[in-house]
Amino acid sequence: MERNEKLRGDFVLDSSIIVKWFCDEEGTYLALKFRDGYAKGDVNIACPDLVLYEITNALRFNKKITEDDVKNSVNSIIDMGIDIIVPTKTVLESAISLSFKYDTTLYDAYFIALAKELGYIFITSDDNFFKKVKGLDFVRLLKDFSV
Repeated sequence: MERNEKLRGDFVLDSSIIVKWFCDEEGTYLALKFRDGYAKGDVNIACPDLVLYEITNALRFNKKITEDDVKNSVNSIIDMGIDIIVPTKTVLESAISLSFKYDTTLYDAYFIALAKELGYIFITSDDNFFKKVKGLDFVRLLKDFSV
């Protein structure tokens, strides 16, 4: 992707990406491009419902974030209106198969199974997870974007 090219497309975002919307850490600038693209209508974002628990838990254990910050963060995700998708039998069965095939947790496999089902690109910032599943042509690492 060329620098300054407008970000467009359909994405399933890993919890590691959305957490960056609320914490200043490596990759925050790029993660915010997905949020901003969604707000402008250039980007579609879908996530499994599990994302709400994972983000809330990650923020809860960040010593710089208060209880009210955690509540406000999760409420802002819900209020954005991104597609929060509950599991279906098909996606769960796919996640189980992917988990065994790529030796990942079912939690992580659930995200890629959803992306596969929807025909979306899956974005993660977790290098170790990416190394396991990089053979999947719809999986991308956040730091590889240059918008």
